Amino acid sequence: MNNKSVRIPFVDLKLQHQSIEKEMRQAIEDVLERGDFILGQALSDFEAAFAFASGAEYGVGVACGTDAIALGLQACNIGAGSEVILPANTFVATLIGVLRAGAKPVFVDCDPNTALIDLEAAKKAVTSQTKAIVPVHLYGQMVSPQELLDFAERHNLLIFEDAAQAHLAQRDGYRAGSLGIAAAYSFYPSKNLGAFGDGGMLVTSDREVAQKMVRLRNYGASQKYVHVESGTNSRLDTLQAAVLNQKLPHLKKWNANRLKIAQEYDRQLAPLKSLGITPMQNQSGDGHVYHLYVVKVQDECPLEREQIQEKLADVGIQTGIHYPIPCHLQPAFSDLGYEMGDFPYSEKLAKQILSLPMYPGLTSSQVKEVAAIIASAVSEKQDKLLHI
Repeated sequence: MNNKSVRIPFVDLKLQHQSIEKEMRQAIEDVLERGDFILGQALSDFEAAFAFASGAEYGVGVACGTDAIALGLQACNIGAGSEVILPANTFVATLIGVLRAGAKPVFVDCDPNTALIDLEAAKKAVTSQTKAIVPVHLYGQMVSPQELLDFAERHNLLIFEDAAQAHLAQRDGYRAGSLGIAAAYSFYPSKNLGAFGDGGMLVTSDREVAQKMVRLRNYGASQKYVHVESGTNSRLDTLQAAVLNQKLPHLKKWNANRLKIAQEYDRQLAPLKSLGITPMQNQSGDGHVYHLYVVKVQDECPLEREQIQEKLADVGIQTGIHYPIPCHLQPAFSDLGYEMGDFPYSEKLAKQILSLPMYPGLTSSQVKEVAAIIASAVSEKQDKLLHI
């Protein structure tokens, strides 16, 4: 932050927690009183409540979102010998989850306007070994449900949703978590529904998948000391579930506030479109839950993205980049055989995207200030270039 104090943080969790602090403390004290810290009552309650909110029948809490993907794919019998299609522009946890399940990841490019997976490109990636597609509902917006369902049916593939950024998102009458055989969620603290640490969940309406997931997260046990799967230890803590269950009733209101903030950003940044500042498209209307508000700093912009970040940082405004390196170019996964140029839209977006402050409680005046600083910096640079 160039040693400047933070005036507008990227995320403000303290602000979110203030209004429900008493309820959360009581929920934690209730767990302390019961002493059921592992697979306790608060976890069962939250699993049922969150699954219902997501349009699914079953919820299985795990230690993190990555485990929800890895174990979830295994629960859906996706593993060795299976190819899984996923977007190149996603957080690396999506890729790691596929690899940990034992499957072969097959990347495809994205739509440059939304950053969501390009299903037309995905058609060309299908082979006889392709068993599933993992659509990532990125930034809080769902991949087109009908297009996704048609794609999966045409190619006889399972849909396994990565909904880590899309808690209660909707599109065309569908809810995130209700499209495929299962969906993975993360409850990392900064998510729309965040815990006080790591946490995740698989939701599904398939009873067999849910039962297998319950075994996999708990050492593969069907009952105590009887292990029928090669499982692991990945259980959502009861204390975290208690906190999440107190937050869940507020999530719809918080998401609505995020949408209102995004709409204000859209209005304030609209005059900058001709100068190369373009928000990612919302194709979901009110169903977009805006985990992140992302703009593209395009080639025609007189300032580089990093220069805009620096201008904002100079006045105490935090920003982020989600994500600066596409998965196929991450050094750890060079053995997958992908190279620069394989997915041009994902690669270009990685150089353009900029995430602006976004959290419930961000005020209209703060949004206007962020937009005004961007506008001032870009316009000033443009004027200088015109007078050279």
